[in-house]
Amino acid sequence: MAQTVRIEIPATGRVVEIPTGLFINNEFVSSVDSQERIEVINPATEETICSVVAGSKEDIDVAVAAARAAYSTTWGKNVTGFERSRLLNKLADLMERDMQVLAEVESLNNGKPVKIARDFDIGDSIQCLRYYAGWADKIVGQTIEVDNRTKMAFTRHEPIGVCGQIIPWNYPINMWAWKVAPALACGCTIVMKPSELTPLTALMLSKLIAEAGFPPGVVNTVPSLGPIGGAALSHHMDVDKVAFTGSTLTGRKIMEAAAKSNLKKACHIREVSLELGGKSPHIIFESANLDQAANWACLGILYNTGQDCTAGSRLYVQDTIYDKFLALLVDKAKQLVIGDGFDEKSGGGPVVSKAQYDKIWSYIESGKSHGARLVLGGEKRRGKGFFVDPTIFTDVTPDMRIVRDEIFGPVLSVGRFKTEEEAISLANDTSYGLGAGLHSTDANQCMRVSSALEAGTVWINQYNILGNNIPFGGKKQSGIGRELGSYALKEYTEVKAVHWNFGEQADWPL
Repeated sequence: MAQTVRIEIPATGRVVEIPTGLFINNEFVSSVDSQERIEVINPATEETICSVVAGSKEDIDVAVAAARAAYSTTWGKNVTGFERSRLLNKLADLMERDMQVLAEVESLNNGKPVKIARDFDIGDSIQCLRYYAGWADKIVGQTIEVDNRTKMAFTRHEPIGVCGQIIPWNYPINMWAWKVAPALACGCTIVMKPSELTPLTALMLSKLIAEAGFPPGVVNTVPSLGPIGGAALSHHMDVDKVAFTGSTLTGRKIMEAAAKSNLKKACHIREVSLELGGKSPHIIFESANLDQAANWACLGILYNTGQDCTAGSRLYVQDTIYDKFLALLVDKAKQLVIGDGFDEKSGGGPVVSKAQYDKIWSYIESGKSHGARLVLGGEKRRGKGFFVDPTIFTDVTPDMRIVRDEIFGPVLSVGRFKTEEEAISLANDTSYGLGAGLHSTDANQCMRVSSALEAGTVWINQYNILGNNIPFGGKKQSGIGRELGSYALKEYTEVKAVHWNFGEQADWPL
């Protein structure tokens, strides 16, 4: 069976050749034993784009063996940091060359606007690759004084080995780069499992891996169903680390599987790194620039149609400005166009799948039935496509499902507070701790509140802006470990201490 398919992108007429097989040892191959296919759906039309091979547990075994062989021979400790840097930069150049076609396929498969995929997701991913290319030849240890007359010690930061990487559907290209770039910079090899909902761009990027000149087996891609491919990687005895971005429930299963297999250093946060869910608070104090705060609040919940782990889905507004700010917020939210990703007017697209669409609507109905007041949205569109318009609830209480649970859609709960202490208490009343934001022109208040908020990332007078050189990760049930920045290098390296005796004589017997 051919391992590619030619598809036409209706909006542009572009014909794209998309790999549909498993990418192992720099080749697209069939499954060793599975005849199953993954149907890939366009969320804007609900039509099938194509189907790709659904990898099996045995396919994961083959991919892991390829990654292990590459780690032991052509990668790992066998290649210089200069060479790793060169190849990462080459990969970034190829992504930059193919930005438009990658963005169009991303929009077709994921639903997000082409301009967002191209200018933000892919643009940031290219920067991410180049950032870690810069680190590849700068991973160094320490020389430690012991006794200058007889001995010394030094440390080496060595690659962990074979990494299983499991990425989500909300940022298919961005999450691919976040995982791949630091792992390759450190000398690790990879078995990647993209989401079964959005596998197409991961397969296209795999083609660029081979074109860039990475040795066979360094990066392998196995599209598969989560309970099969994800579980196989988590349990695998020859996988040294699992990195996962997704739901807290799945993260718990991966942690348990890692501990039951070869530990994967599960007792140490670096070898099972989990970036999980969030129910992030966003606080508007009375001194804030209200117009800008409303812009950032809309960006916080409506960017990527709310399908964002850091979405500022709980907005708390000081009572003295509540009515004025709410009117401003609703007016701005109405201005966002959620439509087809190939329409330049669209600032948001459909949600990714029927299951996600139904989940979001179950929460909207829950908010209505539990007494929250709907001030925007909450009505289904007619016709095809998994479109959900901006939806805002007020008069919420802390026990409502729309306030407690991660919805992962453009649904905002707006509460009010009187004092700074009350705002902090409301914000921290969650099992999650990924992101949080606050708006205030009082510098002392900014410092106090940012210190008190229980989150891995806190934004002051902005929201949802990340940098490749700034660490990102969560507290509490929002995960362990850090991505991005120099901190991510620690997730893919182990420290070896070497004791070197050049003069001390051992006395024996004791």
